Amino acid sequence: MRYMPHTAEERVKMLGEIGVGSVDDLFVDIPAEARLNGLLDLPLHASEMDVEKNFRTLAGKNLSPYSAPCFLGAGAYQHHVPSVADHVIQRSEFLTAYTPYQPEISQGTLQALFEFQTQVALITGMEVANASMYDGATSCAESVLMACRVTRRKKAILSGNLHPHYRDVTRTTLQFTEFEAMELSPVLEGPEDFEAHIGKDIACVVVQNPDFFGRVQDLTALAEKCHAAGALLVVVVNEVVSLGAMMSPGEMGADIVAGEGQSIGVPLSFGGPYVGLLATRQKYVRQMPGRLCGETVDQDGKRGFVLTLSTREQHIRREKATSNICTNAGLCSLAFTVHMSLLGETGFAKLAEINHGEAVAAAELLDALEGVEVINDTFFNEFTLRLSANASDVVEKLADKGILGGVPVARLLPNADVDNLLLVAVTETCAASDIEKLISALKEIL
Repeated sequence: MRYMPHTAEERVKMLGEIGVGSVDDLFVDIPAEARLNGLLDLPLHASEMDVEKNFRTLAGKNLSPYSAPCFLGAGAYQHHVPSVADHVIQRSEFLTAYTPYQPEISQGTLQALFEFQTQVALITGMEVANASMYDGATSCAESVLMACRVTRRKKAILSGNLHPHYRDVTRTTLQFTEFEAMELSPVLEGPEDFEAHIGKDIACVVVQNPDFFGRVQDLTALAEKCHAAGALLVVVVNEVVSLGAMMSPGEMGADIVAGEGQSIGVPLSFGGPYVGLLATRQKYVRQMPGRLCGETVDQDGKRGFVLTLSTREQHIRREKATSNICTNAGLCSLAFTVHMSLLGETGFAKLAEINHGEAVAAAELLDALEGVEVINDTFFNEFTLRLSANASDVVEKLADKGILGGVPVARLLPNADVDNLLLVAVTETCAASDIEKLISALKEIL
């Protein structure tokens, strides 16, 4: 039985204070058909052995990316994670640590976060990074809020080629604020036209690189246009491995970089937990959300680490907080740091080179197939295929053959005419035999 400390009278008083008549009134925004009425269709009781057996049977129906050729992408990538990353994050001093408010007993956790911040700042080409966010989507939304605070403007432009989930989360985050987002339509071919929309009322332009369809772009000119209008450029990076091969967002003139760090150290895990990245210029650090770890010296002159600027967070001086986010993705950021430390600068660049090379080879073979066209003129390790059949149907048939064949664009852009478009990601885990199986299967299906 759950511990419920409040009496019926206390609950009535609490409901009255917030202006509702019952607990059910708190759920009015959820459609009636989506609410659970009554008990689930499950046995009222079962033995532990039977429950475990049932769940093993259900799990056995999954097509795992670790046991099948995997070409999934669209913000979640199948990369090799060294076993040492998992080993380190399971050490008790890291696994049990939550909020390192007492630096004298949290030096290991604080140093790991400091190293994480340093790594993120270096690969993004920025001057400062926070200790991580929940995921890339929340990092994107927080970047928009931050840009609005910095510029004291209330409108953001969201690229049409920004990941749909990122657009959704940003829209939801802004819903009950004074800020708003102008969402552009996706552009399948050619550059996006931002210039017509950038005015004196725009706080920032949010653009993804590589974009949702996998295309790589030089954002230098866009950064200059933003700055000329007094706006900030926010660059979103879904596939963080791309930063090992491409000019960094900071070098292109970005003011804020929001990203998803899942590709380094963090397995797919059926969609999470992941680790959001957020980096910016030093001059904007006091408007940066989340927490920041700093390096200092103790009274004996020895190096030490502390949480700094944390009074901005929700739990202290809440009326001055820059964000609801008052923690960080601790274990995932640690896994990121361990993996990145093992790679080093040279290894990170080599990993990016392998990914791009494998993707180029695969794209050339796929583009030669009848009924398949690669629509990208540029890409890193993910590209979009135009098929002669419905992409969702093709993916289901590939799954029947034991292949995770990619992500149908229509599943993420359901209102667009993109039923025959398929996103395909190729990473270092895709063996030549996996590419051969994909090609062979597509020949049969198409």
